Amino acid sequence: MKIFYAIQATGNGHISRAIQLYPYLQKYGEVDFFLSGNNATLDINLPIKFKSEGCSLHYSKCGGLNYWDIVRNVKPRQIYKDADILPLKNYDVVINDFDSITALACKMQKVHSVQFGHQASFISPHTPRPEKKSVMGEMILKHYAPSPKNIGLHFDKYDDFIFPPVIKDEIINANPKNKGHITVYLPSFQKDCLEKAFNKLPNLSFHWFLNDIKTKHTVKNITYYPVNQDYFNKSLINCEGIITGGGFETPSEALYLGKKILSIPIRQHYEQECNAAALKKLGVPVVYDVADDFYLVIENWLNSRVKYPTMKANNIPETLEYLFDMYND
Repeated sequence: MKIFYAIQATGNGHISRAIQLYPYLQKYGEVDFFLSGNNATLDINLPIKFKSEGCSLHYSKCGGLNYWDIVRNVKPRQIYKDADILPLKNYDVVINDFDSITALACKMQKVHSVQFGHQASFISPHTPRPEKKSVMGEMILKHYAPSPKNIGLHFDKYDDFIFPPVIKDEIINANPKNKGHITVYLPSFQKDCLEKAFNKLPNLSFHWFLNDIKTKHTVKNITYYPVNQDYFNKSLINCEGIITGGGFETPSEALYLGKKILSIPIRQHYEQECNAAALKKLGVPVVYDVADDFYLVIENWLNSRVKYPTMKANNIPETLEYLFDMYND
């Protein structure tokens, strides 16, 4: 069997999931990956056969999306060209993790596919949304990478086609400890947005993962790290808590490890607002704006005694069996 797997590279989570799934997919046949977008910073140890610039995210300085840069960098002609030349008819199974080019190619070439991943969960009306829904956000979630069949991943089983998150082996096999530091992963924030707040808490140690850091180094109470999977796994496994965005994979891993979480969803990022709504239902504190008193927010968060529910890990063989059975129906 030949399997085509499309990865949306607007962040590291999609890639991390694909890396975890790859050995299990190989049991079904030969797998070729398509990488769409250029926001990811992880080393990709996968057989990437096709690439496209696709549609990538661009951030403002302190926690928001820069829609002008996003639109300015979209190249419709190139997207249609990339979709047209994808040889999808050469594959027995097409798995799409929220990539618009693959969805367009399936439509143009009349090829069947399954949308698999976190965004697929939003097909269900039962998946949590913020109090104020976004019409545009809902359209993007449902029509950006449409597929006739969907398998969603989320924090809870909000519908019958939604499964637990895919957790990396390194996290599942870990022996979590609390060594007192705070792990920070906020790709939409630059250094000077949060440095002062962290420095106002000199008794705390922060492990801060930033895209523009090349080598690990420490200044005052902050150790700056490059975005590196091994560094990050070790920091998360041994932290007291993590400050992160409103993504899916990182909060899922933190919940699995029983770590405290402080979520700061990216402003005007509807999917992250939806995730924040789901996290709030689980008792996770969510901050929408970072002000001058953010250091007090961190103190209050660490002093809180909220007990989060235990997060289950995806049973990958069972989920893939369901996927391939669904595909062949």
